[in-house]
Amino acid sequence: MVHVRRKFVDVFERDGSVIARGVIERIARLYAVEKEARYKCPDERVALRQAKAKPVFDELEHWLKLQLPKISGKTKLAEAIRYALGRMPKARPYLDNGLLELDNNICERSIRPLTLGRKNYLFMGSEGGGKAAAIAYTLIETARMNSVNPEAWLTWVLERIADHKINRIGELAPWSWTPK
Repeated sequence: MVHVRRKFVDVFERDGSVIARGVIERIARLYAVEKEARYKCPDERVALRQAKAKPVFDELEHWLKLQLPKISGKTKLAEAIRYALGRMPKARPYLDNGLLELDNNICERSIRPLTLGRKNYLFMGSEGGGKAAAIAYTLIETARMNSVNPEAWLTWVLERIADHKINRIGELAPWSWTPK
């Protein structure tokens, strides 16, 4: 959602668009709910989101659909609205899952050192090597975000994964693991 917001901020700063300002204000209300939900257990977060964020989210999506036909399709505002409408179905699951976030800022901040050095990663040896490194970085950061020792968790997973059933893969997730 932070990327959606950024597109409307750019339009508002350039044109002073009332529609862009309306989107920014509605997204701010969603983030206000997230601030209130922070540090609560997942069930409490879902209840709070259902009561306070879902009506705002639903109204924003509906309002954007109404605004799009009213403006020229070639404008930056129309582009921002189409971008938002394309992302909202992907963001919607956060309303029903207390483990999900409204945006991926936490993850993006954790991988910032990697992205800053991305020119160095062009020389991983091959495209496959780069993809393997990306997967490894993702697994390590996911473990860290769940307060799990990445080395211990990955060792545990690698000892089990060959014989593990694919339909029970969630049992190997960092949040499912308990150190021995």
